[in-house]
Amino acid sequence: MTIDNSHLVIDTGMAQPNATTIVERKGLGHPDTLADHLAERLSRAYSRYTVEHFGAVLHHNFDKLALLGGASEVRYGAGGMTSPVRVLVNGRAAPMCGGEPIPVTEIVEAEVRSFFAERLAEVSDHLDLTFNITSNSSPGAVLTGDAVPDRTRWFNPRSIDDLRERRVRLSNDTSLGTGWAPENPFESFVRELVDHFSGESEFTLSRAWCGSDVKLMGYWDGDQADVVLCVPQKSRHVSSRAEYVRNTESVLAECYRLAGLRLPGSKARFRLNARDVPEKDELYLTYTGSSIESGDEGVVGRGNRVNGLITPLRPMNLEGANGKNPVYHVGKLYNVAAQRLANRLHEATGGHAEVHLVSTTGQRLDQPWRILVRLSSPDAEVDKVQALVTEALGEFPALTDELVSDGIVLS
Repeated sequence: MTIDNSHLVIDTGMAQPNATTIVERKGLGHPDTLADHLAERLSRAYSRYTVEHFGAVLHHNFDKLALLGGASEVRYGAGGMTSPVRVLVNGRAAPMCGGEPIPVTEIVEAEVRSFFAERLAEVSDHLDLTFNITSNSSPGAVLTGDAVPDRTRWFNPRSIDDLRERRVRLSNDTSLGTGWAPENPFESFVRELVDHFSGESEFTLSRAWCGSDVKLMGYWDGDQADVVLCVPQKSRHVSSRAEYVRNTESVLAECYRLAGLRLPGSKARFRLNARDVPEKDELYLTYTGSSIESGDEGVVGRGNRVNGLITPLRPMNLEGANGKNPVYHVGKLYNVAAQRLANRLHEATGGHAEVHLVSTTGQRLDQPWRILVRLSSPDAEVDKVQALVTEALGEFPALTDELVSDGIVLS
C-alpha cells in the first residue's frame, strides 16, 4: 500500500524472537560513549545558538568526532595523567549567517571542556583539542555561469531563507532507521546494570573508587544469564591489591543482588574484569575511571545504538546518530522515529514489532522510500497500523525540537 509517496508493507504473524539473546552495552565512561555523547552535545549547543540568534538550526554535523587516548601513570593510592587526551572535532558548521559570524570554535571548546568536567573530571585539565571544522559545500554544486549555485549557500547562508529545509524537508542521504520492541527482561537488566555502575547510583555515590568505563557482554537463553562485565577502579581510592580485590567482590555481590531482583527464578553467572591477573598486579585500575586515559580511542557510531543497546541478534543498522543535524539527517531522525513507532505498535498490538524506514536522498523526509512494519500479532488491524505510521511521519518537525532541547537521549 502507499502513504503519500511512501511504499508501506505490513507483515503480520511473524515469529516471536527467540529467547536466545546476545547483548552488549557500553557505559558512560567508555571512550565510544564519550565520543557519541560529546558529538551530540556539540550539535545541540550549536543548534541552540543558531536558533536563538537567527531563528533556525543552521547546517552542521559533528558525527565524525574522535577521541584519541592519552597516557597515565597508575599506582595504588595515587596516579596522574602523563599525556593529554586528543579531541578531534571533525565536521562542518556554517560559520556565519547574513554576514554575522558564529563563534563556532568558541562554542565547541566551551562544550568540550564542560562535558569532560562533568563526565570525567580527572581528564578535563588534560585535553588537546584539534578543530577540523569546515563549511565546504556538499556535492552537486555545478557551475554553469556566473550565478552562485544555491547548494553552496547552505553552509554560508545570506539569511535563513537560503535554507532549503525552510520550504521543504528533504532526506540528506539514502539510509535507514530501525526500531523494535519490546525488550526482553535480560536486555532491560543489562541496561540497568551498566547504568547502575557507570552512572550515579546509591552504589557509586558511596564508593569513590568505582569508575565509569563499564562494559557488559551478556548471553541469555531464557533461563540462564552469563555475563562478562568490566568495572574499573580509580587508583587514588584503592590503597592496595587486597583492597582492589575486596572492591571487585562487592561489585559481584551487587550483580547477584540485582539479578535476583530483575531476573527472579533464573540462574546467573558473572565474570568481572576477566583480564585481571592479581598476583602480577595486572588490574583494571585506572586514574580517571576510563581507558581513554591510556591509549584507548573513542569514535562516534561504534557504541550503543539509539536504543542504548548493541544487539546482533536483533535488527539494527550501523548509523552513528549522535552529532548529526537534527533537521534532515535521516541517520538520526529515522532511527529515533522507527524506535518510537515500534514502541507504539507493540503497545497497540501486544506483540513484537519491528520498523524499518528507508530513505532516498532528496525525497521528502516525511515520505520515506520504503516502510516495512513487521508484527508478531496475526490479527493486527491494518487501518490502525497505518494510522500510527502516518502519525509518526508527521512528527519530524517536533522531533527536531525535542533533539535540540535535550528531550531525547541517544544511546
